[in-house]
Order: sequence, then structure tokens, then C-alpha cells
Amino acid sequence: MHEAATTPTTPDPATDPFGALEREIRVLIRRAQSSAAQTARRLHPELEASAYPLLAHIDSHPGIRGSDLAAHFGVGRATVSRQLSRLVELGLVHREVDPEDTRGQRITLTTDGAARFAKARGRRVEMYQQAFDDWDEADVAQLASLLHRYSDDVVSWRDKNS
Repeated sequence: MHEAATTPTTPDPATDPFGALEREIRVLIRRAQSSAAQTARRLHPELEASAYPLLAHIDSHPGIRGSDLAAHFGVGRATVSRQLSRLVELGLVHREVDPEDTRGQRITLTTDGAARFAKARGRRVEMYQQAFDDWDEADVAQLASLLHRYSDDVVSWRDKNS
């Protein structure tokens, strides 16, 4: 005898706000991973999805150290070092010895890396503009502010509890 399949339920934000938040972030992350993979391939056909956020952070923080990248993303130095080595091989980033501490390296985008990143970022911004075309810009700004707050609070919580 077969039991009837249960109908999955989506948590109601009014009665289960944290359950609903977990679900929406889980779905958002999965969709973002798929989008990141597409963006990475457009940026360079041999690029891994995880490289786009790394390039974005290097773009906004030129001269950042690898250890600071690892801390920012909450991953080990070896992981970042491996990713950076691949980005160097692809000609997207440049590493140079840190003049203040010769044990460290300063990371910047190459001219080609900066051009490729700018083009990929521009396409993503355009995609968001089209996807949220019927949204009021104040709502888009509020979403961006709330996502920033979310990110800051999760990182703060992670740092206190690790």
C-alpha cells in the first residue's frame, strides 16, 4: 500500500519568519550560484563560479592581500591562494610582493581582468535593471540595504561564534 505524497509547505513569513527567511535565502543562494557560473563563463570560459565575487572584491579593493580576501569570504588562505593562482594563470589578476611585508602579496586586476570584470558586472547590472523594471527604485534601494545589513549581521554572528 502506498501512502499519499505529502504536499510540501512553504513557511509563512507571518507565522514563521525565520523559517521563511531560511527558505528564501536557500533559494536565492541556489539561483545566485547558477547565475555566478554563467557570469564566470562569460568573463572567461575557464573561470569557476566562485571567482566572480573574488574578482569583484579585488576590483573594489585594489592591492588587497590574499589573507584579507580569505578573511572577507570566510575561507582558508589555501583556498584563496589556489583560486588566485588560477586567476594569475588566466591573466586576470596580478600579484606583487607587499612592500610593507615581504611575506605577503598585494593583489590587483590586470588590465584585461579589469576590462572583463567591468563588462560582466555591467551585464549583471543590466539584467537586474530588466528583472526589476516594474519595481520602484526606492524598493530596489531598500532591498539592497536589507541585503547589506543581512550580510553584515551574518558575518558578525559568524565571527562571534566561530
